Amino acid sequence: MLSLLADPALFALCAGILGLLVGSFLNVVIYRLPLMLEREWAAQCAELRGEAAPQAEPLTLSRPRSRCPQCAHPISALENIPVISWLVLCGRCKGCGAPISPRYPLVEGATAGLFVLAALHFGFGAAGLAAMGFIAALVALTGIDCDTQLLPDDITLPLLWLGLGFNLFGVFTDIASAVIGAMAGYFSLWLVYWGFKLVTGKEGMGYGDFKLLAALGAWLGWQMLPLTILLSSLVGAVIGIGLMIFARHGRNVPIPFGPYLAIAGLIALLWGKPLTRLLLGA
Repeated sequence: MLSLLADPALFALCAGILGLLVGSFLNVVIYRLPLMLEREWAAQCAELRGEAAPQAEPLTLSRPRSRCPQCAHPISALENIPVISWLVLCGRCKGCGAPISPRYPLVEGATAGLFVLAALHFGFGAAGLAAMGFIAALVALTGIDCDTQLLPDDITLPLLWLGLGFNLFGVFTDIASAVIGAMAGYFSLWLVYWGFKLVTGKEGMGYGDFKLLAALGAWLGWQMLPLTILLSSLVGAVIGIGLMIFARHGRNVPIPFGPYLAIAGLIALLWGKPLTRLLLGA
């Protein structure tokens, strides 16, 4: 079986199917993890005040079963097939006809497409499989940051440590470059944060952005940090200007920076070395 997966086309096909399934799970993570954290924070605040924690239905990534938020119609297995079910249902709940956000199939399709890219780029092996885990974490962080402007420690910190762990064996870079990358990634945005705050009196980004760039440095090495920061700034500028022009997005309305870091990290993962050589003219 493992020898069959060594075939690039078959491995890419399996990666695409896996990506659809993982993308379906990531939709649950994007929706539920912020709610779980909110309840945890509310319980901690109540405990500090000496009050009983607010009572609510237990919520985890696996329970309760997925259901329509409008009519509570339980989502059956046939209604939960990635992408296909949304298309068959014409983007509407089978129970009440309420619209289902197109973000669900978009997340599933994007995850599948990125998994295929990783499979074709790295091939079957530790690097290819690790890259898929890296991609899954970045997709989840992007969705959560867009919704809540939060980058949960529950994802960023394990992502950082996993990057260091894989690079103990030199999967993407050597361990020294990974450690320096993690330190430099955190410290560089920490300096930007405090510089901006001292000049303007406002917070330009959150601590989650520091941790995400530290995680990218741990996975890709310090050599990729300049490219990652440059790409994230360019992507942020293009999307920010587009939002202001086409979506009437006010200049004073905060825009999450995590998605731009995630996009830059993905580009650096797949094409970072040739892009760096191109920029340096080497």
